Amino acid sequence: YKRPSLAGPVPGQADFRATIGERLPLVIGIVLVLAFLLLLVVFRSLVIPLKAVVLNLLTTAASYGVLVAVFQWGWGDALLGLSEPVPIESYVPMMMFAIVFGLSMDYEIFLLSRIAEAWHRTGDNRLAVGEGLSATARVISAAALIMTAVFLSFTASPTVVVKMLALGLAISVIVDATVVRLVLVPSAMFLMGRT
Repeated sequence: YKRPSLAGPVPGQADFRATIGERLPLVIGIVLVLAFLLLLVVFRSLVIPLKAVVLNLLTTAASYGVLVAVFQWGWGDALLGLSEPVPIESYVPMMMFAIVFGLSMDYEIFLLSRIAEAWHRTGDNRLAVGEGLSATARVISAAALIMTAVFLSFTASPTVVVKMLALGLAISVIVDATVVRLVLVPSAMFLMGRT
């Protein structure tokens, strides 16, 4: 007896969700390893790429947490025009991870390149971190503000998935540009330079 196959949108959606759930850890792992290797080659350090990967995961986790709080727990859902909590679409975490990781690495390389240039010129870690931060902080903040405004404008969309992506990306950019790039990365670079 051969078991019959099911067709239609509901079984197709279930298969799609199962496939995304199985592949998400693999996708995240591949991206993290490739980013680690790229930063290892560029900066010739084991600690810098490890720090970058951990902080990027922090940004991603923060944005996932906000999505769960807003869309599944219903915190502030009325502000987004939602009448009740809704499940997060299966492909939203994967898309968010890819976009957020790309933006985070862009900021990371921009900031660390300025710090490295100042360090090669002065040999003083404290001065290098200060110069790198002062050279990039305004640009990072301005770019993050523009992207956040653009992403938040999409929360007015009637499509729930668009609202999810827009809010998740806006929170990611805010957390990454303020907490991670302008506080945690310079602090970590300063402390690592002392050891």
